[in-house]
Amino acid sequence: MNYPLYELEYEGKKITLIQAAVGSPMAAGQIEELSALGCKKFIACGMCGVLQKELAVGHLIIPIAAVRDEGTSYHYVKPSREVIANENVVQIIENALMDKKLPYIKAKTWTTDALYRETKEKVAQRKSEGCVTVEMETSAYIAASQFNKVEFGQILCSGDSLAGEEWDKREYNKKIDIREFVLRVTLDVCLEM
Repeated sequence: MNYPLYELEYEGKKITLIQAAVGSPMAAGQIEELSALGCKKFIACGMCGVLQKELAVGHLIIPIAAVRDEGTSYHYVKPSREVIANENVVQIIENALMDKKLPYIKAKTWTTDALYRETKEKVAQRKSEGCVTVEMETSAYIAASQFNKVEFGQILCSGDSLAGEEWDKREYNKKIDIREFVLRVTLDVCLEM
């Protein structure tokens, strides 16, 4: 992979930062390579689609499990319908968000590598399985981190919506950079790990 790796000092602690890749193979690859370099604790942040209209753009979600609808995670952990997030790291993220008095939910997500196959039928099925969001990396991140025996957690930020009859791009307030906000929250969580 050719992603620059940065080391920065944040609130007096050294943190390594990399742009998250898109898609499960690249997400697992980043966990693999960074683990080989000695990284032991990971927090990812990024946008996701929502399966519930009530989740406004910018709402924070802590994934507690991911439905595995991609192929990469199966190379890391035994086949199963879902992969479960590290409960300790989920608690650390939750505590940090509560301390900041930020609204969030803990929820199951649907990881797929076939964005054009996010059909109405599949959305309905995933909702019936308890999924609140859809994205392309979480199950691979979790599986690769379990395989490499490193800690991993994630903060998702709601973006577009698949909750209605048609895909809704959902514009957000351009005066507030949601991605920068989520990154700063994620850096604060890093301090707690």
